[in-house]
Amino acid sequence: MTTVRHFLTLMDLSKSELNTLIQRAITLKQDWKKNISYTPLQQRTLAMIFDKASTRTRVSFETGMMQLGGHALFLSPQDTQLGRGEPIKDASRVISSMTDIIMIRTFAHETVEEFAQYSQVPVINALTDDYHPCQLLADVMTYVELHGSIEGKTVAWVGDGNNMCHSWMNAAQQFSFHLNIACPKGYEPNAVLMEQRAEYITLTHNAKEAVLNSDLVVTDVWASMGQEEEQQKREIAFADFQVNDELMALGNKDAVFMHCLPAHRGEEVSETVLEGKQSVVWQEAENRLHAQKALIEFLVV
Repeated sequence: MTTVRHFLTLMDLSKSELNTLIQRAITLKQDWKKNISYTPLQQRTLAMIFDKASTRTRVSFETGMMQLGGHALFLSPQDTQLGRGEPIKDASRVISSMTDIIMIRTFAHETVEEFAQYSQVPVINALTDDYHPCQLLADVMTYVELHGSIEGKTVAWVGDGNNMCHSWMNAAQQFSFHLNIACPKGYEPNAVLMEQRAEYITLTHNAKEAVLNSDLVVTDVWASMGQEEEQQKREIAFADFQVNDELMALGNKDAVFMHCLPAHRGEEVSETVLEGKQSVVWQEAENRLHAQKALIEFLVV
């Protein structure tokens, strides 16, 4: 019996598999731009379970399945018994018996872990409070398209030690680059994960130190979904962590800027950086589509 592969964090694939997947994503993107049809997933269905709202995740997965010849099924809490308290393991057994692959965008990371434990088909983490691995596939793909391998490069993370930061920490190990993390005191990433990735990361509370001589600068909103009530408190704490022209000037000459979006202009990033020449956020956003097509192909075909 074939073992079902899941993608809950970047650590679920080997370094070799991840690099192959990135190259495959670039090829799939190039083929799509050339109008080369590739539909290996005819009569296959992706179940998309959303506990959190999304723009890029829904559009990219739904469009990606269509481009691969398959069908995507959107399931919100209002559409399923999960929203009325059905046990996760029961829902997993049922949904996985009728579909070919499942993606989940939810709150607790334990939810996707339990769902995967009872699923007959591959489960993809499309975002939890702890990790956002699909975004990292698109981010690394974008860097590779622009500058080649990210191995040995220096990436600066500026902002909250959140799920995106955690995924960048995993990426540092899996893609062999160094990650400088700059965050306010009290907003550091998970301590256990920092210890596990210590060889690949440097933690500082000074954004300028982190960005100096970096090849890539990344940030995210100061208050993530579910933290809106902390907005005012976080604006004060993160006041010195805006990515602006002055900060970007400290990076290497060809350094680029990324953001998983949506962005709050004038908060974590200035308008001039987001819309500037170093920003690759729109290419990065589009690459969610092609990176996830490569991921789905890897897991299903």
